[in-house]
Amino acid sequence: MAHHEQSTATFPEHIRKKRNGEQLSAGEIRDFVQGVKDKTIQESQIGAMLMAIWLQGMVAEETLALTKEMMMSGEVMSWPAEWEGLMVDKHSTGGVGDKISLVLAPALAACGCKLHRILEEVGCCIVGQTDNLVPADKVMYALRDVTSTVDSLPLITGSIISKKGAESLSALVLDVKFGNAALYKDLGSAKSLAQSMVTVGNSLGIRTGAVLSRMNCPIGRCVGNTLEVMESLECLKGRGPDDILELVTSLGGLLLWMIGRAGSLEEGKKVISTTLQNGAALEKFQNMMIGQGVASQIAASLCSTNADYYSILRLAHYQTELETQGHGTVLDIDGMVIAQVLHRLGAGRSKAGDPVNHSVGAELLVSLGHKVEKGQPWLRVHYETPALSAEQRLSLQGALTLGPVDLLHTQPLVAEIILP
Repeated sequence: MAHHEQSTATFPEHIRKKRNGEQLSAGEIRDFVQGVKDKTIQESQIGAMLMAIWLQGMVAEETLALTKEMMMSGEVMSWPAEWEGLMVDKHSTGGVGDKISLVLAPALAACGCKLHRILEEVGCCIVGQTDNLVPADKVMYALRDVTSTVDSLPLITGSIISKKGAESLSALVLDVKFGNAALYKDLGSAKSLAQSMVTVGNSLGIRTGAVLSRMNCPIGRCVGNTLEVMESLECLKGRGPDDILELVTSLGGLLLWMIGRAGSLEEGKKVISTTLQNGAALEKFQNMMIGQGVASQIAASLCSTNADYYSILRLAHYQTELETQGHGTVLDIDGMVIAQVLHRLGAGRSKAGDPVNHSVGAELLVSLGHKVEKGQPWLRVHYETPALSAEQRLSLQGALTLGPVDLLHTQPLVAEIILP
């Protein structure tokens, strides 16, 4: 106990040190994380330290020490010996229509990988956060939100990589997004974050690589819970849109190469692509649903070739199609605008614990480079209460940019790959 009383007394010193731009020692960082976990530091002091870190940043050694201490603040998982080298995971910094995990997890399971909270017989399982892992992060995450310190490289790195470290992974692939519908608007800042996470992950003994992907238009054609599940099933049946396939094969191929299941990135991409074409990933998804309590006949009918999705997944009460207001080539579709409107229609949550209406969403009826006539339907909005207002229709119409075809600049979705 004496140790903690002493460190509480010196804690303002640590804050001052960081505030003035000095480097914190590993011991000082340990005291901070322990104090956060044991609640021996006041919330105002934690907030002050977070702001000092946000303002001054951290060097690589500090970020590594912070991540390591956070990782050790709770239980660290252990896996059966025969899974050695097969525990993998993927983390995305978040995007609009980002259904990649639903397609990638079963594809990797079909290649023999094990993913996060394992269901032994299936090999993959999609989950939210549990309480025993990295308890220090829960406190810090909540305080970062209310102190405007969310977007700090060392704090984001610590938060994400500590949880992955506590999962005792063999390999981790990061999908770091940039663009107008992402946290980072430009490649440079996304790359700094990716590099920070790759460095720390590898230092903790997790083979970590990153894919930098553009996030302007929504990924695929569907946004919103139910619609994205349907689109994921279409991908698992070998009928998915090209952009989803590009991301899934890039992320999965990189993981397979990192754990030695493929001789190169290209070979890894081919292996993942094969599991989507031959039904192996779809079968894993079906088993994964049953493993999570879905009745086997429902799982089978969702995975059937000509599934009638809406006989199982609830359709929203209303669908409205928006029509193009001019003619030309589709030059841009602003995913951020679509996401913001859907959020207000109940598709997302403003705070943890808020209900989400899974049926609310939107389907794109056109994609980049399409030639359209005036009055052609381009977006189908699914909604209930609240209803779609005239103002929201106007916002959505503003998300579509049409123009002459020579102004079309399509760039590949994956901008760059950072290897471990």
